[in-house]
Formats: sequence, C-alpha cells, structure tokens
Amino acid sequence: MSSTIRVPALRVQQSKKKVIFQFTVDGKQLPRFATISRIRRGEDRKIAGYQRPESLAHIASIRRYIESESPMIPNSIVIAFTKQVTFVPIKGTDSKEKVQMGYLEIPALKNIEDDGDVIGWIVDGQQRSAAIRNAKVDEFPIPVTAFVALNDSEQREQFILVNSVKPLSKSLIYELLPSTDALLPAALARRRLAATVLDHLNSDEKSPFYEKIQTPTNPEGKIKDNTVLRMLEYSIIEGVLYKYRDPQTGDGDVAKMCELVNNYFGAVVDLFPDDWDSTPRKSRLVHGAGIVSLGFLMDSMTETLAMRTIPSKAKYRAELELISDQCHWSSGAWHIPGVGKRQWNDFQNTSKDLSMLTTHILGLYAEAKA
Repeated sequence: MSSTIRVPALRVQQSKKKVIFQFTVDGKQLPRFATISRIRRGEDRKIAGYQRPESLAHIASIRRYIESESPMIPNSIVIAFTKQVTFVPIKGTDSKEKVQMGYLEIPALKNIEDDGDVIGWIVDGQQRSAAIRNAKVDEFPIPVTAFVALNDSEQREQFILVNSVKPLSKSLIYELLPSTDALLPAALARRRLAATVLDHLNSDEKSPFYEKIQTPTNPEGKIKDNTVLRMLEYSIIEGVLYKYRDPQTGDGDVAKMCELVNNYFGAVVDLFPDDWDSTPRKSRLVHGAGIVSLGFLMDSMTETLAMRTIPSKAKYRAELELISDQCHWSSGAWHIPGVGKRQWNDFQNTSKDLSMLTTHILGLYAEAKA
C-alpha cells in the first residue's frame, strides 16, 4: 500500500464487538482498496472465498443504466476490511456515542492499475461494482457499508446473512454453510448440519458420493446438491441420523452420519453400479426420485435391523437384495399397487412422485421382511 483514501464517514457501534462504517466513495476508486473473493476449493479441498461468478448480462444491464441520463443506486455496497482501518472522529464528538461522525482513512493502492494486495473484500455488490468499473462515466459516487472481519469465517457469515433472503443461487449458500460457525436463522442452522455432511461425502475419496454431487465448486457432479440435502435433512430431522444430532445446539456427529450413509449407499452402488455411474436423465437412481426414496428406505432399514452399531455395507447389501430385482432405475416399469405400471422415467422430482415411489419401495421392503 502506498496511498490512503480519506472519506467522511459515520462510525456505528451496533453491539459490544461489532462496528460498521458508512461512507460514500467514487465507485471508480473501489478497486484501489476492495476486490472479489471468488468461491473455490484449495489444494486441501477446503472451501475458499464466497462470491459466485459474475453475471455478465446483469453487469451489462446495470452499466447501461449507469450510463443513462439520471441514474441512481441507493443500495450500499458491503465491504469487509481484512485489516483495521483508521477512524478519526470530528473534534468535540462524544466517544461514548453509538454513532460518531468523522473521517475514515483506508489504506489503498496508489493507482487502480497497480498490482498489490487490497484490504477489502466485496461481500455484497459485486455486480454493481463491476458495472461502475466498466461504465463510460468519469465518476459514480456509491454508498458503502463496511466492517472489519479479520478471518474468512466472519466474512462468509455476513455474506450468507446478507444474501440468503435475496434471489441468489441456494447452492452457493449451502456450500458456504459448513465453513461458518455463525449464529444463523433456524432454517439455515438446520441445513448447515446437512450441508456439512454433504461436504464430507463429496470430499471423501472412499465415499460413493465422492465428487458426484454438483456444487458451485464441483459443477461436473451428476447428482444435484439439493437432492442430497433433502435426503439428509429428512433423516436428520426425523430419521435414523437424528440419533447422531444434538437437538439443543443443532450440531451432530458428522463422522458417524457419514459412516452410516456411506455404508448404505455403498451397498446401493454394489447392486446398481451402472445406474449409479449414469446421469439423472438416464437413471432415476441418481435423480431426486431415487436418492430421496432410498433415503427413506435407509431410515426404515436401519431401524428394522435394530443394531447397536452402524450396520456394515455387507449387512445393508443383504437387506437391499431382498427388493433389488423389483427396482427399475433405467429401464422397465415399476408395478405399483392401486396405480399400475409406471415406466422407470415417468417419475419426476415432484412431491406426488416422490411420495408414490417412496411408499412403494418401503412397501416392497416391509413385504419382503414379513
């Protein structure tokens, strides 16, 4: 850093440990002290960053608006400073006041074109900042709300809370959930445990789900992340995985949950290897209908076995073999009492179809055990 940007600002003490700064800066100058933290996986497969890829169409639309006759963007860009910034209050300001007026001094690059590290990450507003950067205007003042976050977890916490109520890719939010320990709204807190289990399944080379789940950092995966999350959530809330969850804190024994899921679906893969290596369009086994219905069977089967320890893959396979010849994931038809024939590809990812297939599979298993 070889320069400092000094702007009039408000310092707001929101809680004992949380302070935010509100100021306005020329949007053309944002790259001198703030950039984007792209979501990615490091060499150790740990999540890094948190921002989704830029939407070029959205940026172009905002840019055209900025270049119009009377543009106005009242929404603040949210920035997380990774280092302390200096706030200089106006003389005579009471330091005990929750809101202080003064000047914020931000370490910055001397020029936008300079190489070097900046101290700010854009938590919300990447499309707006990119549009301002590219717009054919000399300047464009933009309001900014900033805070100091000295670690990645705190930055992700704010990104999740800011964006979870907006029309944003849920997959991005869900992939970030395991990497934050923030106090989240109840719905997100429940999904965080399922997302943590999913992350372990997708990252474990010994898991049948290894790199098969499609996420923002693993776009080549064949199984939709929301499909696996739905299956896991059902089991965690009221199925066999519930016994490994602490209902008070929402945390759980992730290792045991993964062991059980891996053993069960490992047996599924042994019995239906070709269907498992296919795509949702060609095989309903890796489609929402198959994953969710087999998840309910996992719960029922594990409870029926009534073992003190987690059943082995061999034990699950022996149980699944009782109904394997009546499963039609990629060819043939299911024979459903009261409904008749349903071709393998008739099942869609709807509540009605999921309920029908689940009820039928549970019935097949109950009949076989009887």
